[in-house]
Amino acid sequence: MALTIRKADEATDQDVVWAMLEPVFRAGDTYAVDPDISRTDAMDYWFRRTPHVYLAVDHTAQGTFYIRKNYTGGGAHVCNCGFVTARGSEGKGVARAMLAFALREAKTLGFEAMQFNFVLASNSRAIETWKRSGFSEIGRQPRAFVHPTLGYVDALILHKFLD
Repeated sequence: MALTIRKADEATDQDVVWAMLEPVFRAGDTYAVDPDISRTDAMDYWFRRTPHVYLAVDHTAQGTFYIRKNYTGGGAHVCNCGFVTARGSEGKGVARAMLAFALREAKTLGFEAMQFNFVLASNSRAIETWKRSGFSEIGRQPRAFVHPTLGYVDALILHKFLD
């Protein structure tokens, strides 16, 4: 799959981004957002908190992600990202390609580290991808998330310096 990663345009790309976010958010098994989130609130969550939203495309959109400050003030040098792979595109290297781009882009944007604050312990595919790319588990929140089928699961905090 030959992916191109480009900045998403909030005005013209909302439909394609929503088509990827909606099934993931509705499933309620990876993101700590209300599964009944409205499209408006989902777009606010994805676009309006950051100017750095991207799409991974070949002939169609395969994934989307954002890069934003994890904290403000003295913590603004650490970024946070959110990634969603389009349904049917899982296992094709989309997340790895988006992460590789995000790591380079975050450094270009002036960040010194990337941190994922809430990776569900049940999301083994994401954890394997992040750890393969050099992320370390620096914390664990026990029983932090109520999974729709698994019940309580831990949430991991993963971190990587952008050397």
